[in-house]
Amino acid sequence: MLLAIDVGNTNTVFAIHDGTTFLSEWRCATEQARTADQYYVWLRNLMLLNGIEPEIDRVVISSVVPQVVFNLRVLSDKYFECRPIVVGKPEVDLGVPVRVDAGTLVGADRLVNTVGAFDRYGGDLIVVDFGTATTFDVVDQDGAYIGGVISPGVNLSIKALHEAAAALPHIDVTMPDNVIGTNTLVCMQAGVFWGYIGLIEGVCKKIREEHPRPMKIVGTGGLAGLFERGTDLFDSIDGDLTMHGLVLIADKNRGE
Repeated sequence: MLLAIDVGNTNTVFAIHDGTTFLSEWRCATEQARTADQYYVWLRNLMLLNGIEPEIDRVVISSVVPQVVFNLRVLSDKYFECRPIVVGKPEVDLGVPVRVDAGTLVGADRLVNTVGAFDRYGGDLIVVDFGTATTFDVVDQDGAYIGGVISPGVNLSIKALHEAAAALPHIDVTMPDNVIGTNTLVCMQAGVFWGYIGLIEGVCKKIREEHPRPMKIVGTGGLAGLFERGTDLFDSIDGDLTMHGLVLIADKNRGE
């Protein structure tokens, strides 16, 4: 069985794939100090609670937090007796080209999303990922990653607004009934929600203007479904795009 691990700035997702389908998925807070032993105890108990025998023989890792990778490598070596595939390492074959400026390091999550999206939707895509940062990744007609846009994430913006303005409360992300707020809470909710709708639509419009062919737009990440309610921009919302990409990369590099 394959253990796919996606390390984000805020959360880390673990998913078990049996070669055909995902059996289960769990997440924990991303913490640099968590040891391989702690990962294993946590993961093993969750697997057993879900009736899954811990018979992992392959591990694939995507991480935007480099400090976490060492202990995940130890987890793979010590407890599953296999060498993990770490996306972004030179020896890992993505199956698609990466055409960016020389010396540019592209986030592993963005590469994985590109692989997963091209497999499911073909080329000429914009992949909008609502994570700690809101990213826009451009997939060319041959599946190549050719660049994109990075914006502050929704929750990061809310936190910054709350911390910088003493009179403003911390709010949850939601779609308000009205754009014009009649109290502080609704004013903030409208500003965040419709502000991000404007951001998404505006950035995608500019990308489409620079691209020589028509493009489809795919949304992913935890808040994609919420923002889909405020716009007709998206052709698809795909909640497991990253994990799908990790499985494809693992299969591409099987035995390496």
